[in-house]
Amino acid sequence: MSDQQHENLSESKQQELLEKYDAESNTRKLTGVLAIIIFAALVLFSIFQLYTGIFGQLTAYLQRTIHLGFALSLIFLLFPAVRKTKKDRIPWYDYVLMVLAIVVCAYWPLNYDSLVQQFGSIPLDQMLIGGLAILLVLEAARRAVGLPITIIALLFLGYALLGPYIPGMFAHSGLSLEQLIRSMFFTTEGILGTPLQVSSTYIFLFLLFGAFLVQTGVGNYFNDLAISIAGKRVGGPAKIAIFSSALNGTISGSSVANTVTTGSYTIPLMKRLGYRKNFAGAVEAAASTGGQIMPPIMGAAAFLMIEFAGESYWNIAKAAIIPAILYFAGIWIMTHLEAKRTGLKGLSSEEIPSKKTVLKKIHLLLPIVAIVYFLFVGVSVERAAIYGILATIIVSLFLKDTRITVPKFFVALEQGARTALGVAAATACAGIIVGVVTKTGLGLKLGNSLVSIAGTIASTPEIQLMLTLVFTMITSIIIGMGSPTTANYIITSTIALPAILALNDNLDVAIPVLAAHMFVFYFGIVADITPPVALAAFAATGISGGEPIRTGGNAARLAIAAFIIPYMFVLNPTLLMIDSTWLEILFSLFTAILGMIAISAGMIGYWYRNIKWYERVLAIATGLLLIYPEGMSDTIGFVLFALQLVLQFVTRDKDDDNQSEVNLANS
Repeated sequence: MSDQQHENLSESKQQELLEKYDAESNTRKLTGVLAIIIFAALVLFSIFQLYTGIFGQLTAYLQRTIHLGFALSLIFLLFPAVRKTKKDRIPWYDYVLMVLAIVVCAYWPLNYDSLVQQFGSIPLDQMLIGGLAILLVLEAARRAVGLPITIIALLFLGYALLGPYIPGMFAHSGLSLEQLIRSMFFTTEGILGTPLQVSSTYIFLFLLFGAFLVQTGVGNYFNDLAISIAGKRVGGPAKIAIFSSALNGTISGSSVANTVTTGSYTIPLMKRLGYRKNFAGAVEAAASTGGQIMPPIMGAAAFLMIEFAGESYWNIAKAAIIPAILYFAGIWIMTHLEAKRTGLKGLSSEEIPSKKTVLKKIHLLLPIVAIVYFLFVGVSVERAAIYGILATIIVSLFLKDTRITVPKFFVALEQGARTALGVAAATACAGIIVGVVTKTGLGLKLGNSLVSIAGTIASTPEIQLMLTLVFTMITSIIIGMGSPTTANYIITSTIALPAILALNDNLDVAIPVLAAHMFVFYFGIVADITPPVALAAFAATGISGGEPIRTGGNAARLAIAAFIIPYMFVLNPTLLMIDSTWLEILFSLFTAILGMIAISAGMIGYWYRNIKWYERVLAIATGLLLIYPEGMSDTIGFVLFALQLVLQFVTRDKDDDNQSEVNLANS
């Protein structure tokens, strides 16, 4: 393979893009003694989490405050207060914030016995400690996660305090400052609530598992595997991006990071073989975003869903399989049709890794298979993660270049903890939002208000149902903009989810709770490719040289399945494998894939030949009928699909591909 042809984006350029679009990557570059101290602190953080994962968690308050103390103090040392500032030193005020973070979080372990027996009002010293905890969490989230979640948390805090002065149905009795501080830091309803609990247990260990996998070189192996499977096919480079991003997404918790790391190779390759720069960037952004909905890890949101939806991990992962298949099938089909339309070919044989090279490292996939197996047989989530780490270390020993040596072992501990910092800050900050919703009943009010608005517009219950889903979708996309996967899901499930659940009370429907959670999760995720704030698409343009809005528009078009499938599984949960037979599930999957073929043809404007505008409309309508899992719609859709397929095949022009190339070149 030619190094010049396949030259990856330089590591410095990748880091520059990550720092620009991914708040979690914007860290200081320290050297000397400071770097050693912080490295040791990160390793110690991982050792603490491993110890409690193996020998048993501490009591809730101790586990969460120690986890939070590690995260906050390290965030103030590693993340600068202002993005564009010198990153080779730590200013004095960040040392102060670090000390305050340690003091605040140590307050619980040092005073545990008296605090757990305490009732009623809190004394002045606890007011100060609790108030500081809120401010420190907000500032840490701003630095490590981004401004959107911090602004939302501040608005919710304001709502909690100003309840009596808010007009209309959103008014409430209000919380005093003392009540607010007490609920936020001295109960498990705020900062120390369920989101942080999941971060301090499940999520950290799975992020550590991902860090150990990275040390084996599994990311590069995913690329080689994708090239060997998809490289020779029509439009091979785009399909490599899809396949590789789907694999990387299983261990990555960030759409932006996935876009930059995988896209540094795939986007230049797509451009070299003829893909337009806006389309090339869009393929990578859409595929990388889809990695967040790909089991088994789903950007760590699956572990939050265990607590929020009250479902087992296996039920959540199982429910996510068919929607994820349809998502990536949609992108795959669209890129195939685009390649056929424009006459793009695959890679040459010389550019494809040999089967021997690929099979030599197939063992690197075993830890992922092991994780899935352990979860399937009912091993606890924490144990499964630990067994996965152990399996990774064992399989790494098979080859010298994949071996996790002692230095790599400690680097994995450091990288796992570093990755967890943003998640800890996001979950702590999201705990503030959840706490306010719990104390004020805001979630129910928001849900009822969306249903009520839909009811005033709609003339029938069916239209009211669809309008409520549309309003929930828009809400999820807006509040999901600029937030990482974990924070994204917590916010959408707190603010937007109640509207769907309210439908069960207001209309004669029975939407499964898991379907409702998956609905808001999907639309929160696609915010990363939905203009105007499409962070994954914007990061892709840094590699492709394309236009951000056009790239985002193309990415949203490629990911059309993500905008359709959630409606389908809410209206009929067969696609989530809920209360369905295997025959029903397989039939729904078959018709849905046919539907994605028809929709993709309509969106691209090509099937066996270029198709006219009215044919495109008919193709999209056919696809929607096939995707909706209902007998009559499937029958009509299947007949229309067969008629269009025959018509396309019979009237195809043998020279159409060549003419398309000429048209594209002339344009």
